[in-house]
Amino acid sequence: MTQTSIEITQPGASDVLQATSRPLPEPTAAQVLIKVAAAGINRPDVFQRMGFYPPPPGVTDIPGLEVSGTVVAVGEAVTQWKAGDKVCALLAGGGYAEYAVADDSLCLPIPQGLDLSDAAALPETCFTVWHNLFERAALKAGEWLLVHGGASGIGTTAIQMASAMGVNVIATAGSDKKCAVCEELGAVKAINYHQQDFVAACQDITGSGVNVILDMVGGDYVQQNFAACAPKARIVNIAFLRGSNVQLDLMPLMLKQLVLTGSTLRAQPLESKARIAAGVKSQVWPLIADGKFKPMIHSRFALADAAKGHALMETNQHIGKILLEN
Repeated sequence: MTQTSIEITQPGASDVLQATSRPLPEPTAAQVLIKVAAAGINRPDVFQRMGFYPPPPGVTDIPGLEVSGTVVAVGEAVTQWKAGDKVCALLAGGGYAEYAVADDSLCLPIPQGLDLSDAAALPETCFTVWHNLFERAALKAGEWLLVHGGASGIGTTAIQMASAMGVNVIATAGSDKKCAVCEELGAVKAINYHQQDFVAACQDITGSGVNVILDMVGGDYVQQNFAACAPKARIVNIAFLRGSNVQLDLMPLMLKQLVLTGSTLRAQPLESKARIAAGVKSQVWPLIADGKFKPMIHSRFALADAAKGHALMETNQHIGKILLEN
């Protein structure tokens, strides 16, 4: 059997994404086959399309790191899922298609009260935020968190998740409209970085600086983050949209006893992703069920229009997530 998939015909602009016919993927012993309702578009998909983020060895070249849908087949070792179950799942690739395979440990039930398609916006962002803020940075209630790119899919997730857990959140965004949304989602203050110095604002708001920073910008923000931090703060880099090759004065890192760390999700071993999945299910899913957190969906495109979704993401005008729907 075959299915419609979106392939990257060659590295390049969004128009290199083209619909094609591929064989239906077959689940291994510990995998499930999902009939995809929707797939999330994420910045790593854009980097893969441009040739900067190749899939790990043995993983399909079809992009797409998260889906929601219905289980239609399971491997012989799978016991927790059966055909007909509604799930969302984190993938190593292959989400831009009518069907996708996922490891059973990286599938999660659809949170209570959430639409099946909307659930496709959860896995990549929730796994990323939970791991980096609450595992790596050990963020705790009462602390101050600075989220750069607050209107992005990651940003809107981080603001809501942290706020629901008693964290004081400051966000940066590139327009007054985006800042207003960040504050509606729970940020104590959102800073328009085109109009205001976020370092001065953070010091003014907190008195001593922030305790944790989630940064996907990089570039000149790396040095500025040091200045925005309180003593013993933790900085987590998850992307470098302004570049990763920077010249730094590391003296503040030593004097303030700061921790600078970072991670990528896709390359982590299955065991680590399964641990993250368990944490998300136990700690984040109840927040969604209680109405304290809901994924923000900016736009929905048909699977065949994946190129339009990528083009939108690259304008940076979106607020929240962009989905592809079957």
